[in-house]
Amino acid sequence: MIRAIINASLRDRFLVLIATAILLAAGIWAVKNTPLDAIPDLSDVQVIVFTEYPGQAPQVVEDQVTYPLTTAMLAVPNAKVVRGYSFFGFSFVYIIFEDGTDMYWARSRVLEYLNYVSSRLPSGVSPSLGPDATGVGWIYEYALVDRTGNHDLAQLRSLQDWYLRYPLQTVEGVAEVASVGGYVKQYQVEVDPNALLAYNIPLAKVKHAIKRSNNDVGGKLVEMGETEYMVRGRGYIQSVDDLKVIPVGVDEHGTPIRLEDIANIQLGPELRRGVAELNGEGEVAAGVVIMRYGENALATIERVRAKLEELKKGLPEGVEIVPVYDRGDLIERAVDNLVEKLIEESIVVSLICILFLLH
Repeated sequence: MIRAIINASLRDRFLVLIATAILLAAGIWAVKNTPLDAIPDLSDVQVIVFTEYPGQAPQVVEDQVTYPLTTAMLAVPNAKVVRGYSFFGFSFVYIIFEDGTDMYWARSRVLEYLNYVSSRLPSGVSPSLGPDATGVGWIYEYALVDRTGNHDLAQLRSLQDWYLRYPLQTVEGVAEVASVGGYVKQYQVEVDPNALLAYNIPLAKVKHAIKRSNNDVGGKLVEMGETEYMVRGRGYIQSVDDLKVIPVGVDEHGTPIRLEDIANIQLGPELRRGVAELNGEGEVAAGVVIMRYGENALATIERVRAKLEELKKGLPEGVEIVPVYDRGDLIERAVDNLVEKLIEESIVVSLICILFLLH
């Protein structure tokens, strides 16, 4: 059999050369396009459903959100396990699918069942799907540090949320950029219950007044001198002073009652759970880059590095980006080690072949 193959190869040398060239080209293409990662993805195919129900206790979240979602997700095709977790103000539901299920097919089916179950949830509660990533999608993490002390944690978190996060999410292969640490700024209205009773103003009316006052409106057009001018009412809240002058009612003499008359208004941090610390040097604001399912980890990390280098130019003076975790270094070391071993084995195989052919 071997003699016949050798004789056929000697007779049709041109075909053998063509086949060799095709195999060589296919090998080069595979080397360039094969996804590179140092950590094998052995995680199950899963879809995460996240739901916020602000201000509600875990038992209320369990009864009104988590339980309806988990019972509905049990009917999703190819779903083998459904797990629900209820916390203060939010809920997680994990749907784990059979091996071999396509990730995006699973997400589309979960979305179909979410549309069905949404009518059974409390008003204003809207479930959303988690990122299309896997358990090993955490590929890069960085921290925002200001060693000069000119920017506080709230400002660093704002830079992360509004300057870094969205451009990084546009990078090819990135599923999500999660923000951790720092303080999220918010307008805080601390209502005085005694003032509400004195002015006979219900709390719902205060909430409605704030919501109604934070809005822009249009007023059609005004024509003057053969020129049309657009009329626009500007009402978005820009500062604490804008909140203070919001009218919430009138007293018995017809005098407007402002929000500052019944509440203490300030700019403060949102309630947080946990902190982000860098090497024992103090708190920082940070970002975690999650890779999309099926992407090339090394190529995605290189694109993230390039985008961060580009974004560094626009950071305020004194603020720097410190890489905290970069899987690219691990992947590059693993690839270098593999290449070294392949070269060694190729040399050994070549020597053995030469010895046998000479013999």
